Amino acid sequence: MTFSASPARPSEPVASTRRPNVLVFFTDQQRWDTTGIHGNPLGLTPALDRLAADGVSVDRSFTCQPVCAPSRAGLQTGQYPTTTGVFRNGLPLPRDTPALGRAFRDAGYATGYIGKWHLAGGRTAGPVPAEDRAGYEYWLAANLLEFTSDAYETTLYDGNGTPHHFDGYRADALGTAAIDFIDRDRDRDRDRESDRDRDRPFFLFLSFLEPHHQNSRDDYPAPTGYSDRYNAPWVPSDLAALGGGNWAQHLPGYYGMVRRLDEVLDRIVSVLQRRGELDDTVILFTSDHGCHFKTRNKEYKRSVHDASVRVPTVLRGPGLRGGVRLPELVGHIDLPPTLLHAAGLPVPPQMQGRSLLPLLHGQDPDWPREVLIQISESEVGRALRTNRWKYAATAPGADPWNDPRADRYQDAYLYDLHSDPDELSNLVADPAYEDVRAELRQRLVQRIVESGEPRPVITAAERLPTSAPE
Repeated sequence: MTFSASPARPSEPVASTRRPNVLVFFTDQQRWDTTGIHGNPLGLTPALDRLAADGVSVDRSFTCQPVCAPSRAGLQTGQYPTTTGVFRNGLPLPRDTPALGRAFRDAGYATGYIGKWHLAGGRTAGPVPAEDRAGYEYWLAANLLEFTSDAYETTLYDGNGTPHHFDGYRADALGTAAIDFIDRDRDRDRDRESDRDRDRPFFLFLSFLEPHHQNSRDDYPAPTGYSDRYNAPWVPSDLAALGGGNWAQHLPGYYGMVRRLDEVLDRIVSVLQRRGELDDTVILFTSDHGCHFKTRNKEYKRSVHDASVRVPTVLRGPGLRGGVRLPELVGHIDLPPTLLHAAGLPVPPQMQGRSLLPLLHGQDPDWPREVLIQISESEVGRALRTNRWKYAATAPGADPWNDPRADRYQDAYLYDLHSDPDELSNLVADPAYEDVRAELRQRLVQRIVESGEPRPVITAAERLPTSAPE
């Protein structure tokens, strides 16, 4: 694959007298097909679509686990949830884990975190102790933003644990805080630091709650009037085919939340452009997981289906230009090494993902043919997502809340994504696909071992009867 518009070879440190800024724009529970680049016809994401048209769209991007804390741990560390120990919600990120905040801080970046954290375990819903912030210096966040805020009532906590209350819509409040960080960091440095430190690039991780539901009332509160824009919404084909769930009730609000997020993104991009820093800033847009609107189980994610695990991911910045549509399968753990590599920084050897930059230049011919996905809370499972197949095995006797892994799994899901992209027909016990399951079973075992877990045993599922009993 060629990448002619890139201003620097992405396989090498970025050639510049100053390292690029890095901004992560992180949403919560956003389906991949809410975006124009993935065919949504409602015009919800024009700002993101423009970034993709000038950057890199990771067209097949998947979370490492479809639940908040594990996926966030993966995106901070480049490690699988079972490696970090954060295999479900409510568990803290170990304080000595190599993470993005520490890596950028130690490289001289001004680091900041704004929004939802969800990695301090059960210690707090609001203020996060300094030792639980994974190296971020500037801090304006809540551990569980869903419980310290509502659509028009937002409370974030600064580095001293002091609460700050914001008027207006929640996503707007976080966006304004991010703009303040971008605009004010040099003024703050000028008062007390050297000229060299005034010119420090920034690494900002901006973590929204939208378009996640409001937990207190199981609702998707869009900005006032925005739900009305989508009262006759476009319905993704999997939701329409499955029936059930609560998508008919909540899609208008959900889409309204996505639209407002894109407007916030546009504001931030405009500020970077005004400052003359847009082309010197690596931007990553992604989400922690998707949303199936209670069509697959009794809540919104925690399933192996693409509605839960596939997310929109776009990169733009030095070495990440040209309107590339990347076809390879990419996991969340690949994004932290990519950000560090794009900034010209070393990737800690503990990170289990691999940078996308060599892949963009055709320099990684051995890129994996699948992504590994871990499942917890709903079931203890492991899944492979290839271009054609979705295969997963679960441990029926395991405790999905307390068991991070299992020694024995059983075939549980097999979908042919070429003929069944909406994952409606589970072929896991169909005799016609026995060879496919056997190959995928072996590949899954290998990927589990490569992720750092002990080698498990995976057994076949019971066969379905070939004909109905008489």
